[in-house]
Amino acid sequence: MTQTSAPVAVPTHDCRQVFAEELIALARADERVVVVCNDSVGSSNLVGFRDDFPDRLINVGIAEQDLVGVGAGLANGGLIPFVSAAGPFLTGRALEQIKADCAYSGHKVILCGQSPGMAYGELGPTHHSVEDLSWLRAIADLPVIVPTDREQTRAAIRWAYASDGPCYVRIPRFKVPDVLPVDAPFEPGRAVTLRDGGDVTVVAIGTMVSRALEAADTLGAEGVSTRVINCPFVDPLDEEAVLRAARETRGIVTVEEATLSGGLGAAVASVVGQRHPVPLRLLGVNGFAPTGDAAFLLEYFGLTADGIRKAVVDVLGSAGV
Repeated sequence: MTQTSAPVAVPTHDCRQVFAEELIALARADERVVVVCNDSVGSSNLVGFRDDFPDRLINVGIAEQDLVGVGAGLANGGLIPFVSAAGPFLTGRALEQIKADCAYSGHKVILCGQSPGMAYGELGPTHHSVEDLSWLRAIADLPVIVPTDREQTRAAIRWAYASDGPCYVRIPRFKVPDVLPVDAPFEPGRAVTLRDGGDVTVVAIGTMVSRALEAADTLGAEGVSTRVINCPFVDPLDEEAVLRAARETRGIVTVEEATLSGGLGAAVASVVGQRHPVPLRLLGVNGFAPTGDAAFLLEYFGLTADGIRKAVVDVLGSAGV
């Protein structure tokens, strides 16, 4: 009798741990590094930072507009503030302060959106952070970053610390596998091609990248050559990588744990539609996401490896393949 081995489980990791480790390392090396939070010491994984640097963690309470305003004031005073809060409240409640106090004023405030997407599934639409990419992409001079795994989260925090102005970084709550090479570039407007392919391209960010790679494996077994591109900077987008994909493959699928109105898919569609139209399918959140656990919500919106595979088959069908 032929024995079959069970599939090997891929290790997954909490990127919030790397976020905390990098903050502590930066704070040890640079006394200007401070953290501002909104009663989110535990959920932002800041307990270790608080213990090591009790005088450099400022808890403003549940007052997100003050949260960002205080961060901007600290930056204006020569400090380097990491402003950390749950994504829906940091961006939704303090959008004016992010626009005026950080981006327009050019203050170096590193906005850290914790537990973005639908990670707070059972808490419902008030806690889903799916509009953040759309809101913040509309603000000038504010890089919008969505790391994919531990190494890219580490690179994002280091880049934000070394940069000259404000930025927004999503810090995922979902545990994710490591999929990026350790030497992957991390620069504004530069994507990372994780898999080459000539039939179709999947452009993915954050928690969706590992699912896109899984879909590419399945499609490869079906004879479909799938290019997988990771765009850690949703803004500024790597337009050249997108246009190469449009020229060299028959269609593009975008995948994001965010609303389709104004996020990654909209950015890609704008570039492709104006400069090199090809068949597109945008996967993301349509309307208000309902209440339910994260696995249910991802399945509900087709944000799974199988959902990505179906979108690829669909886009290739519309391309006449």
